[in-house]
Amino acid sequence: MHYNMVEVLCTLHTNLSAEEVQRINEIVVTLPLIADLNKANVFVDCSTKEGKHAIVVAEAAPTTTKSVYKKPVVGKLVYEAFEPSVLFTLRTGKPMFLNRALTQEGKTVDQSVVPIKASNNRIIGTLIMEKDISEQVRYQQKMEALSEATETLSEILIGMTEGRSIIPEVIEEALFFIDHEGKVLYCNLAATNLTQEIGEGNFKPGDLLVHYFPIIKKILSDPEELLVREVNILNKVFQIKKITLGQQEKSNGTFVIFKNITELREKERELIVKSVVIREIHHRVKNNLQTVASLLRLQIRKGLPEESKVHFVESLNRIASIASVYEIILSNSSVDDVDIYSLIERIGNMLVFEAEHENKKVNISYSGPPHLLIKSNKAVSVALVINELIQNCVKHAFKSMNEGQISVLFAQNGSEIEVQVIDNGEGYSPKSKDSLGLEIVGMMIEHDLSGHFSIEPAETGTIALVRFPIDREVVEE
Repeated sequence: MHYNMVEVLCTLHTNLSAEEVQRINEIVVTLPLIADLNKANVFVDCSTKEGKHAIVVAEAAPTTTKSVYKKPVVGKLVYEAFEPSVLFTLRTGKPMFLNRALTQEGKTVDQSVVPIKASNNRIIGTLIMEKDISEQVRYQQKMEALSEATETLSEILIGMTEGRSIIPEVIEEALFFIDHEGKVLYCNLAATNLTQEIGEGNFKPGDLLVHYFPIIKKILSDPEELLVREVNILNKVFQIKKITLGQQEKSNGTFVIFKNITELREKERELIVKSVVIREIHHRVKNNLQTVASLLRLQIRKGLPEESKVHFVESLNRIASIASVYEIILSNSSVDDVDIYSLIERIGNMLVFEAEHENKKVNISYSGPPHLLIKSNKAVSVALVINELIQNCVKHAFKSMNEGQISVLFAQNGSEIEVQVIDNGEGYSPKSKDSLGLEIVGMMIEHDLSGHFSIEPAETGTIALVRFPIDREVVEE
């Protein structure tokens, strides 16, 4: 502690005598001990010359806990609007204990102030202790909010027992409120209708709920305070929620809520049946396509004119590409979604394998995000497009080459999917007459995928670009 700073501040800003400043210094010596002992920040404030404000002439932060202040406040003026207790004690000599105050750094503190007196009993300053209570204030606010919620809930419960319709009667769920013996204290209109529907006579307040619904006896006896179960009553499915208020040994009552979920479960069952049927259809389509492919392979092995063989192989690849869509669907849990990465990889590997039989070494690589899904109806068109583009590379790009590289890149760009098929072959000439394969690509892109297709020569080889919307309806809007 720099005691000369106390003397400088007192000389510049206060009317204290040298003897009174010495008295202040005697107090300042003890500030670090007071701060550590009380786990609080302590200060000495003195009245300014005009008497309207006070000034901090000394301070000490505790080493036994975290300081309230991040920056030193010695030399700062103290205004009555922010710290009225300090100015009150300076003027009256009366101590103030545990007053709530807001620091200059915005923290809430408990502030205690006692006067410092000279030998003639004149008030020459104040000793101030501040403890951070920000966490305590937040806790109190939470407790107050909880108290308000408890009070509101109590009013609801009292209102129900007195027959006042505080819980809205328009909710669809059947709601019962029962006491610790299981007697119904309150039920809404939906609950009354439910008891009449099961044909157990006219419902009366005070009746045991299990008399009408014996199936929930186990649910009510379960010690869990919050429980959700499904039960079947009169060929209907109900979700039962039990909410116990208070502790089980000292319950304030229990809410029992019946929600009819029969329609929901029926729709789920229908969806499961439809899923099974769809998967069976996909399975048969795949088998039929594989049968056609097998017939074509058989015809090729039996012998064909050389000029016809290439057309059979191309048709075979197209059929196999479509079959790949259904193979991927059947290998996944979804009945209608196809992973683009798996589809492109399957088709590409198949076509490159065919090229190896023609003594051409073609390498192929794939790049794109996994689990990018499209619907099966679009997947068939995409499969044909990818088949034609890769097949076009294998057939035309490396005519005078024994080895080549094909790269298939795809990505999602906003609401569109973009696919590039790039080769390092001989290059595409715009003057070339479009092959049947490129005509198929153009037709599929335009009519089935509502997208865009371009093919251009690259610095080395050719780049074919396909863009199409993920969801046609969304794009059209």
